[in-house]
Amino acid sequence: MLFRVQFAFALGAGLLTAAEFPAPKIDMPAAATRQTATAVLAGGCFWGVEAVFDRLKGVSNVVSGFAGGSKITAHYEVVSTGLTGHAESVRISYDPSQISFGHLLEVFFSVAHDPTQLNRQGPDSGSQYRSAIFYATDEQKRVAQAYVQQLDAAHLFQQRIVTQVVPLQGFYPAEEEHQHFLDRNPDNPYIVYNDLPKLSRLKKQFPELLKHR
Repeated sequence: MLFRVQFAFALGAGLLTAAEFPAPKIDMPAAATRQTATAVLAGGCFWGVEAVFDRLKGVSNVVSGFAGGSKITAHYEVVSTGLTGHAESVRISYDPSQISFGHLLEVFFSVAHDPTQLNRQGPDSGSQYRSAIFYATDEQKRVAQAYVQQLDAAHLFQQRIVTQVVPLQGFYPAEEEHQHFLDRNPDNPYIVYNDLPKLSRLKKQFPELLKHR
């Protein structure tokens, strides 16, 4: 049975408005034609992170899964031991002619999670809940590292950002029961306390980025 500690927490970034939270100074140029790129991000429990990115224009698919460990251990119950090297992650498929990698990171840092929590996220503790950007290209690495430095220099958070920027070795989808969990279980207590507030912040801070649902 799925179990998450029920605990309400507020992201420090949630106190900022979109106007106050800076966009990346360094980003990839918009693609000239429609195409598909992917980004893999880890920001604690993948249920809420997936739901945030699934609501953005230009995002065609978001998959909850695991990155940072091997294929053989990429199973929820095993990853939950914190011993596999995996982080709960999401793989975002998006059109870079509609939304940039940098804008995905802006939402990641300002809405989707708290990047100052080390090996935990709110009520969830363990390295599987760490904050990480798994880059697949040198350009993703360049943009991610520059943005972390930019945000740290701006002193937006009370503590330093602990987000790892590391190469993607593989992404492994989680079990079907974890896919689109928020949309299928909106009344789940963990979702109500921890994830629905993220969607409220997203709507308030980035209305121009939202899909028409």
